[in-house]
Amino acid sequence: MRHKEGQSGEGKRRMLMRGCACGCGDTLSLTSRALSRRRFVAGAAALAATGVGGSRAFAQAANEKPYRVDVHHHLSPPSYIQAIVEDHLGSPPQIKWTPEKSLADMDAAGIQVSMLSVTQPGVNFTSGDTARKLCRESNEYAAKLISDHPGRFGSFAMIPLTDTEGSLKEIEYALDTLKADGIGLLTSYHDKWLGHPSFLAVMEELNRRKCVVYTHPTTADCCVNLLTTEPPTLVEWGTDTTRTIGDIVFSGNASRFRDIKWIFSHAGGTMPFLIERFIGQPKIDAKFKPAVPDGALAELTRFYYDTAQTANKASMSALTAIIPPSQIVLGTDFPYRTGIDHVKGLRSCGLFSDAQLMGIERGNAVKLLPRLST
Repeated sequence: MRHKEGQSGEGKRRMLMRGCACGCGDTLSLTSRALSRRRFVAGAAALAATGVGGSRAFAQAANEKPYRVDVHHHLSPPSYIQAIVEDHLGSPPQIKWTPEKSLADMDAAGIQVSMLSVTQPGVNFTSGDTARKLCRESNEYAAKLISDHPGRFGSFAMIPLTDTEGSLKEIEYALDTLKADGIGLLTSYHDKWLGHPSFLAVMEELNRRKCVVYTHPTTADCCVNLLTTEPPTLVEWGTDTTRTIGDIVFSGNASRFRDIKWIFSHAGGTMPFLIERFIGQPKIDAKFKPAVPDGALAELTRFYYDTAQTANKASMSALTAIIPPSQIVLGTDFPYRTGIDHVKGLRSCGLFSDAQLMGIERGNAVKLLPRLST
């Protein structure tokens, strides 16, 4: 029997609404490699036909080795799929994911490496030993994929953040034993965002390790089923990303833990649109000034932001109005969207130079994750 500590009937009902809608074997055989190559060439030809430009036009890219790095790419380990299905959670792309689907999409878009992470609900639907076990099994599965497919995958390990002892143990195991590339967190855990005091011990450890911390939105307990016409993916996930950015900044965690390298999904949610309020908050209320001694903008421009579901002119225009291209990294949100969607979108938006595109698609991620340069 699955273990749920403190899970009320209402809590479970709420969690039923949280299925993501953002959407191994040995090394690839020669046959699989040939198929992957054909998929990449076909994808390149399809994009070339759209007229999308850039120094690495896809008609040329068909003859080049894949070089892109995707920092927002989801996996669904078998034990995790079993757990969410038992709780009537998850969406078809999440449940039907396979490594082969990831590799095919990567090859079609010229993506060399994808950083794997378990998407929401993470382990928010359970707790205690069950949550610890799911994190451990998921992280070990990701490590096996990295081993089985050299040079193709990395991992942002999952931890049970509301369980401080369990989180510290999993951070140690994931980073020291499994050699994960960083830690993956949700933007909120029930009614707590990432600046909450109960998470301080974990933040201190992540800061001590100078860790890359990737974040993915979820639906906070406050905001489930607000409107029948709007699934949480439509508004709440961008909003939850913005809330957690604000909480990290104005709790003082951004300035206190300066060695954590944060990556926020979906171009920072609604933060770019609300930038005037972020900058103005310490001027309106002096109690926030100690948290941002150099101003809110100085903290926001140190963070990294991915392009998942935002590789379009409107979103990128808003983001680049305040965030330098050096802080933007490619994210695809696979399996809910494709790599080609995002590569094409970044080129067609007309906002980036060839050098900036190369940084977004590879260089900026390599600075964050130096092992990718080898």
